[in-house]
Amino acid sequence: MTEPALQTTPPAPSPGCPPPHPAPRRPTLVLPPGSCDAHCHILGPAAVFPYAPERTFTPVDAPKEQVAALHAQLGMSRAVVVQSSCNGHDHRTLLDALTAGRGTLRGVALIGERTTRGEIEGLHRAGVRAFRLNFLPHLRTAPTREEIDSVLERVDGLGWACELHLTGAEVADHEALVRSLPGRVVIDHLARVDLGDGPHSPALRGLRRLLDSGDVWLKVSGVDRISRQGPPYADAVALAASFVRQAPDRVVWGTDYPHVNIRGAAPDDGLLVDLLADIAPDPVLLRRLMVDNAAELFDFPPGLGDPPDAPDPPDPTDSPGSPDPHVEQT
Repeated sequence: MTEPALQTTPPAPSPGCPPPHPAPRRPTLVLPPGSCDAHCHILGPAAVFPYAPERTFTPVDAPKEQVAALHAQLGMSRAVVVQSSCNGHDHRTLLDALTAGRGTLRGVALIGERTTRGEIEGLHRAGVRAFRLNFLPHLRTAPTREEIDSVLERVDGLGWACELHLTGAEVADHEALVRSLPGRVVIDHLARVDLGDGPHSPALRGLRRLLDSGDVWLKVSGVDRISRQGPPYADAVALAASFVRQAPDRVVWGTDYPHVNIRGAAPDDGLLVDLLADIAPDPVLLRRLMVDNAAELFDFPPGLGDPPDAPDPPDPTDSPGSPDPHVEQT
């Protein structure tokens, strides 16, 4: 494999790519052992791993050591690193991080038309367990069905999940596509729904139908992206909590660090963790969200965070009088 070229001057970041919060607080919420940041990015350093020439944005560097330090402060021992579109189909940054993670990291790849089956098998051995399809226009042209089928053919038999990065308005448009995809499908960042459209918008109705299908998972991350109120994002937190109640076994959560392509300053990641006390207010739900579901979805090896051999505690979602998971709670 060709070594990345060295750059003497880091590229200037694009508008919408501010640096991460300079001093995120240490959360007051103590996460369960084995908790996983199921969506973060490792970026650069560009002097070692140059960003793709065809990228549509340039981020501030967030190298693996910086991301690992954040996870230690937040109380998370596992993470899923999502290949950023600014790296294109060059996975050297991701592979470097997975090697350094020694089993504590999993990866999500971006598969291009020139990515071979051999390269994909190498990514799998390194710890990649999903591929991502970007539908957002600021990242790339939406993939065609032919392109999607080509990727599905090349990852066949590996058990990878398919992650979809789309906007809420596209959920209804692509509902048939989502249902047709084999295996597990994961929708990123609360589908980036527009909360201004109300709790019964076509996007939310479509998303809830997909969750009820039993094959679709949801990342209840990105409350800072969709909130119309600002910190502490109460409107988006309420929506995320409703999805946790609706599908407690098919939700995961991530920081989205270092928060590229956003409006305004980057959120405080310590605050985002503390908001989990409202998103998953019961210890059983919190453990599912932060430990068990991520371990299942991304095939983490047994070890830290596995539950002891003891009966499971009562499931609050099965108790009489539980709120309707399809109704927004305020």
